[in-house]
This record gives sequence, C-alpha cells and structure tokens, in this order.
Amino acid sequence: MNGFPPNLLAGERYAVCGLGRNGAAVVHALLGMGAQVQAWDDRNADLPAHPNLTLAPLTDLSGMTALVLSPGIPHLLPKAHPAADLARAQDVQILSDAEILYRAVRKSGTKAAFVAVTGTNGKSTTTALIAHLFTVAGRPCVAGGNLGTASLALPLLPDNGVYVIEMSSYMLERLDSFHASAACLLNLTPDHLDRHGDMTGYAAAKAHVFDNMGSGDLAVIGTDDDWCRAIASKVAARGVQVSELDADALPPFDGPALPGRHNAQNVGAACAIARHLGLGDAALRAGLKSFPGLEHRLQKVAECDGVSFINDSKATNAEAASKALASYDKVMWIAGGVAKAGGIESLAPFFGHIAQAFLIGQDADTLAATLAMHGVPFQQCGTLENAIPAAFSAALAQTVPVVLLSPACASFDQFRSFEDRGSHFIQVCDNIVKSGHSGTMLTPKLED
Repeated sequence: MNGFPPNLLAGERYAVCGLGRNGAAVVHALLGMGAQVQAWDDRNADLPAHPNLTLAPLTDLSGMTALVLSPGIPHLLPKAHPAADLARAQDVQILSDAEILYRAVRKSGTKAAFVAVTGTNGKSTTTALIAHLFTVAGRPCVAGGNLGTASLALPLLPDNGVYVIEMSSYMLERLDSFHASAACLLNLTPDHLDRHGDMTGYAAAKAHVFDNMGSGDLAVIGTDDDWCRAIASKVAARGVQVSELDADALPPFDGPALPGRHNAQNVGAACAIARHLGLGDAALRAGLKSFPGLEHRLQKVAECDGVSFINDSKATNAEAASKALASYDKVMWIAGGVAKAGGIESLAPFFGHIAQAFLIGQDADTLAATLAMHGVPFQQCGTLENAIPAAFSAALAQTVPVVLLSPACASFDQFRSFEDRGSHFIQVCDNIVKSGHSGTMLTPKLED
C-alpha cells in the first residue's frame, strides 16, 4: 500500500471513528499495512468489505492500539464524543493520522524528514510552497494533512524524502511521538475556541508541534503576535534552534502568485525550512520563480477591461481577509457568508482600501452594520451571481483595478465549501469575459 510493507502493522488493532474523507483514507491505509480495523460513523458507516475490517459501533476499545478520531470530532471540548470518553476509560491512546504516518514511516526503516506547518492563517500556501521548493530541486517530497491528501494516504518516501504536513490544531493535539525536523508556527489569532476552551488552550495545541524537537531541529515562528512570541521564547529555552519571522523585516516576494506582506512571511518560513533541510539558494530561486500559488488564495483568475478578478475564497475569517485587503491599494470588495465571532470590526484599519463593498450571504446585514458605522459604501447583493457583475460595473465606473472576493466568512450558508464558493466566482468571471468584454481567463473554469 503506497510502498508500505503489507504486514507492517500486522497484529495491531485500530478503532476509527468518522468515515469522511480523512477517516476513510485512514481505514484504507491501515488495512493496506496489515492492521485489524474496527470503524464506525454515526451517520454513514459504508466501506468496502475487507477480511480485517469490522464495521460496528465502538462500544469496547480494550486491546486497541489506538483510536483515530476524524479531525472534526471533538475528544474534549465542547463535548467529547462517546468513543473518546471510552478510550480514556480503557486507557487507549487517541491519535491523529499524522502520528500514525510518522510511526509507520519510522517502522519501515526510512529516515525521511518531516516538516509540520501550522498557524491560524497562511498554512496552506506555506505547505504547498515548501513542497514545491523540494520538488523543483529534485528531492522526493509529498504534502498533505489538513491540505489535500490525508496524512496516512501519503506514500512511503526514501531517506532523502520530505513529508510536508499542514497541521490544524485538531490534528496537533492528538500527536504523541511525532518528531518534525522542521516546524513552523506562522501566527495565532482567535479561532476554534469552542474546541480549545480559550486562546490559552488553542495556543497550547499549536505549540505541541515543537514538543519532541531537539537541538538539531528548526522551529520557525512568526513574531507578529504576543502568543507566538511567548511560544518562541519557550521553545528556544529548551535548546531548539528558533528562526523568528518578522514580516516587516522580510523582503517582499514580487512573484505574481504571492502578493502581500503576509506572503513575505510565508516565503520566509518556506525558505528557512528548505535551507535547514539542505536546499541551496539557486534551488530556492528556481522554486520561488515557478510557484503557481494555490487555488482560492489571492488567485488572479481573470482580467477584463483593465480590472483584475481575485479569488480569495479561502479567507473564511476577518484575519485572513485583512491580508487580502492589505495587498491592494483599492478594491471592490465582495464579502459575506456565515460570520465568525467578532464579525469584521477588526478590519476597520483596512476599510480605506475598500472603494465599495458588495455583500452576500446569511450575515450580510451584520457586515453592513459595521461598514455603515465606518462610512464604507456598500451594496446588498444576496448572491455571488449578483455581486460580481455589480462590483465589475462599479470598478469600471470608478477606475478601481481590482474586484476582490475575500469573504471574511464561512461559506456553508450558500456553498458546500470555500472551494465551491471559489469555483462559482470563477464561473461568473468566465461568463463576464465571454459576454463581449476585452478580457482573459487566467485559470481554467472549475467544475462543480
């Protein structure tokens, strides 16, 4: 299975709770390595039959090697899943699949390096960039975890290989022996507080990534916030090499795929880690020059009559949207959806970049109230289909060069995911370009 010996985990028994994308991949990988698996999902426990697989509710975990909970299933707060309570009662470890990947790689005998990437914002771009740098340089490298491929679905790499794992706080709090040769914590702002109780709990989950690191490893930590600065001091005090990232002190990267001050930090983190693991400056320059960026993250998808259309659908909170607004002098801003705690009040310092806002989704009225209080012109549009042409027309009339979708809200009121929201944005932009304007689509139209 993906290069792992088929009997690697023979004699081990795992319970898997939750059979969505992550959980199903975990079951498939564990079976492929010879483990016995009992799996269950409270809503849909449907997997292909296998002689080592039992589909049954998790009512007894005695003798299990570990319980693997899908990331979205809480094991403590706000209310522990019954399987998690049972695991604690029966002294069974609760692990993330990243931990099991690490154990499987080491049990297979390979010395491939592990890189962990975390933070509230910027994880995905940094993860993808690190993987791109190594791939361009010819090193075996795979990326996954919270981004794309589930950790345990990644293949076995040789000694010179590099695993780059994007780690959410949900994954991090379920690590045990996982040892990163390099790890970065980009930033910390309030998020997922229902799962961690408060910022102290959230910060502790993030800092867990550094717990098994030693003097030969590298911790790259942003220093824009007090939480990260405190973590950097504690990690350095343990003798781990710390590289602090001050975005204001980093030279901006002018590549078209990575605009903005925050991306200077992402590039700085990626380059520090790549150098630590053996890449030279020539390889870094080649990788940076060819990096295409990520879909739905400050992605320029079209240009029409001098107006650029930017898809930043991944900005599901105000902090992420602030990075986008700071990247452009003046924009027509499309925002809305399901607002996070605090709404968009924290974006007030960036309101001067907004020529006009075009609001969509469930909490448009909440966003409108904040904008009105600060004197920012806005229009209630309801849907993306209405907002994009309205923003484009206003951009032409006011000579504003950018229409920016950076919603500062979750997508689930109108879309399946932020990717689905971004694909709708691209489709509407495609329609505008096709309607006789002098324009170009810069990315293929995504299908639903």
